[in-house]
Amino acid sequence: MAYDVKVDVSPVYELISSFMIYTTRKWVSSLDVGAEWITDIEQRFTPEQRQQFAEAAQYPLTDYDVLFAWTLGRQDGDEIAPFLNELAQTDAEALYARTNSYIPSVSNDTIARIRSSYIPLLKVWDELYFREVEQRLVSLLQEDFDEKSTLLQKMDADALIEYASGGLVLEPLKPITEVVLCPSIHFRPINTYVFYEGVLFIQYPLDLPELDEDEPPMVLKRLTRALAEPQRLRLLRCVADKPKSMQEIMQDLGQPQEQLLHDLLLLRVAGLLRIHLLAQNTEKFSIRPDGAAELQMFLESYIRLS
Repeated sequence: MAYDVKVDVSPVYELISSFMIYTTRKWVSSLDVGAEWITDIEQRFTPEQRQQFAEAAQYPLTDYDVLFAWTLGRQDGDEIAPFLNELAQTDAEALYARTNSYIPSVSNDTIARIRSSYIPLLKVWDELYFREVEQRLVSLLQEDFDEKSTLLQKMDADALIEYASGGLVLEPLKPITEVVLCPSIHFRPINTYVFYEGVLFIQYPLDLPELDEDEPPMVLKRLTRALAEPQRLRLLRCVADKPKSMQEIMQDLGQPQEQLLHDLLLLRVAGLLRIHLLAQNTEKFSIRPDGAAELQMFLESYIRLS
């Protein structure tokens, strides 16, 4: 391992993640929050605010890389209002210098546009939605941070990355010097990651506590759903021997890419696949043996086999 690993937690990450999900609507069908969450929040906004958020949906998705970079380099603690106010009051050149170490290709014009476009909307988002859930989420995030920080002292860093993310594996050729692990509740059950200059920022999903002991736990539902179709079982067998790229899997199974992407996502969120990160937008897939063991463990626990 040629990189350092640290765990970072802040309500600011969760603020931006939830704002991103609501605004872009790109992953809602794959996320636990679901479409009803979008509908419920939308009713809180005025027609003018809805229009402003709709316009923000047309902005480049890479804008969020900048917002997360600002959070990584935050200077005034973890409180949301001071963080947003500090960004609003900092001139574009100073923000450019702060961002350039993470994203060398960023421009002053881009920095100025993101600051003026997003900061007012993030303040609205905080006021109308995030404040009411922040306290509950922060306690869960802090508990997970404490656990992962303890494990970091006991586990190999690569093993911790795979454990936290449910299957992400970093190949040794990656040109990074630091990995930042960050728990995310709104993005559950998927991992998101951003390659910065020398830094890989990974948000891994943190499940909410199960409230009803008579209901199957969410992790068991994901496992059984992922294994419910024969083509996904064939996909697991396809990658059992060695990591394979999307093109190799398509060639072996003779399935269209759109269908494979759907199946891979279900297997990934169930923790049945390892995702080998080779470079930006370059992945290979292999079976994750721990996933089968987890299926047996959660199934036996739920049906109370002694």
